[in-house]
Amino acid sequence: MDPDRQIDVVSRLRERLPAEAVLYRPEDTRPYECDGLSAYRELPLAVVLPANEEEVAFVLRTCHEMMVPVIARGAGTGLSGGALPAPDSVLLSLAKMNRILAVDPVARIARVQPGVRNAAISDAAKPYGLYYAPDPSSQIACTIGGNVAENSGGVHCLKYGLTVHNVLRVRGYTMAGDLIEFGSEALDSPGYDLLACVIGSEGMLAVVTEVTVKLIPLPETAKVILASFDDVRKASDAVAAIIAEGIIPAGLEMMDQPATRAVEDFVHAGYDLDAAAILLCESDGTPEEVEDEIVRMEAVLRREGATNLRVSRDESERIRFWAGRKAAFPAVGRISPDYYCMDGTI
Repeated sequence: MDPDRQIDVVSRLRERLPAEAVLYRPEDTRPYECDGLSAYRELPLAVVLPANEEEVAFVLRTCHEMMVPVIARGAGTGLSGGALPAPDSVLLSLAKMNRILAVDPVARIARVQPGVRNAAISDAAKPYGLYYAPDPSSQIACTIGGNVAENSGGVHCLKYGLTVHNVLRVRGYTMAGDLIEFGSEALDSPGYDLLACVIGSEGMLAVVTEVTVKLIPLPETAKVILASFDDVRKASDAVAAIIAEGIIPAGLEMMDQPATRAVEDFVHAGYDLDAAAILLCESDGTPEEVEDEIVRMEAVLRREGATNLRVSRDESERIRFWAGRKAAFPAVGRISPDYYCMDGTI
């Protein structure tokens, strides 16, 4: 890192941003050296924390003029290295832009800033009987801006889709600091589907400053089947058999024995530790729909060799079953100082 260049960049950025919003000392930038993929680390030239769109635009224009790379960052929970600083780059943290701008229960949409936590959107929509469907394992911490950058999913993406299926509009700025908008709050927008191009681009095409998301009604009820198998292949075949039966579960996740044992020691989810693999199969909807789907899935699971089936008795047990799956990453982190996550998707 060139100290003279660092001083020049920091001085230019502090022309518009408060000194406390432009960090450059190693002890201040160290927390931003990596995201959830901690195997790779790099100190940025500086870290900036803009409080509004105007400051975002200024940072991008200034860095564009000075030929300084900019890396956008949400909460830093991602496992792909998408928020890893490049050498001699400016890390643009959107943590301060964390306001829910509007919730429209009639249109079933919410307008939010990129630093809003995923779970906070559902919390804001809950009084209207609505929620935001994508639920990554890190939803209590990850932000909607990061979700847009990574096209995040979650345990319920099989039925409700990924971020790209649940976002209507994105507002942001190009790396040159030009304002752009993709999509609209209408059911459809004319022209090419550029919104799908931006979502999942990891901040390479634009820095997101505002997102309009879809909200859907909270299901009347939901139940989870915890199915045990004595062979991983049987559990895998059961997944295909459920889909072939014409059933689209609200959630469908598999965990092998090393994962279940690590999780059980961590959160006590009630998993079968003797099983070679378990499947979590969720149904949601009206009570009648759920009961019918649960019966159908139980029949398929037994046919495919399930050794034991448990259906969640109440909401607290359903949440506990899913809490185990969502805690898989930190559970492994508890027993290993460093590891690399490979994520398989059903």
